[in-house]
Amino acid sequence: MNNILTYKALNLDKKVKLRAYLKKEKEISTRFLISAGREGRIKVNGKEEKLNYMLSEGDIIEIELQRDETQDIEPVKIELDIIYEDQDILILNKPPFIVVHPTKNYQTNTLSNGIIYYFREKGENTIVRLVSRLDMNTSGLIVVAKNQFSHMAMARDKESFNKTYLAVVHNKMKEKDGLIDLPILKEEIGVKRIISPDGQESKTLYKVIEEYENSSLIELKLLTGRTHQIRVHLSHFGCPIYGDDLYGEADEGYIDRQALHAAKIEFNHPRTLEKMKFEAPLPEDIKNLIKKLKTS
Repeated sequence: MNNILTYKALNLDKKVKLRAYLKKEKEISTRFLISAGREGRIKVNGKEEKLNYMLSEGDIIEIELQRDETQDIEPVKIELDIIYEDQDILILNKPPFIVVHPTKNYQTNTLSNGIIYYFREKGENTIVRLVSRLDMNTSGLIVVAKNQFSHMAMARDKESFNKTYLAVVHNKMKEKDGLIDLPILKEEIGVKRIISPDGQESKTLYKVIEEYENSSLIELKLLTGRTHQIRVHLSHFGCPIYGDDLYGEADEGYIDRQALHAAKIEFNHPRTLEKMKFEAPLPEDIKNLIKKLKTS
């Protein structure tokens, strides 16, 4: 596994500080550089150097990504559906009914507990850095950064990061595609969100894929990442997601959770900048729901 970033200093009109070069030319964050420099993980031409080192044309810069890290998450053996993995990122297809990260109410048997176990089993001293998250009962793609650099790079490059969801909803949208641009605010009590002019900017692109008797399959792309954004926006238009008992109603006999699935994800690879695209097929419970709606 290649845990070293390598750069060659080129096109220098004059000597420049190592810190300035890496920040401006490679867009590496100050926080990352400070920790790497302090821990002696930066070398120039094979020799450990400080961030104020003056670079010359052709200098070879190496940054060690592996570092001693700990995380207060108990390793628990959980079956993971791994879509893709390399030295920088891990892509998982999350099943429903599992919390992504430990909370006060769910301290173990979360997806992160399983990821830590997987890393330790492979002998990798890696902590869980979530690039994306999903609600407990939402299924689909999740991205995990395997080192500080990849997490920093993906947080910085938000424009290339696109998530596409599929949702089965009650009723039919009046317009078959469009932009929902409605601010979302958290209620003072509980976890529920509402549409409010005092809320945060929230934008969702949508397109109706199929329509049934009194329901629809809708594709949605998040332009912002607010908690429960898709669920709140669809419910506001009278099209709550099937099984969403917080913003609609439980649909016993149809599905046991909200019929929402993170189906596609696109982003630039943090190291190579290659365009990455991944898909996760609809899980069986949503497929079965659609079959019922088509025949009802």
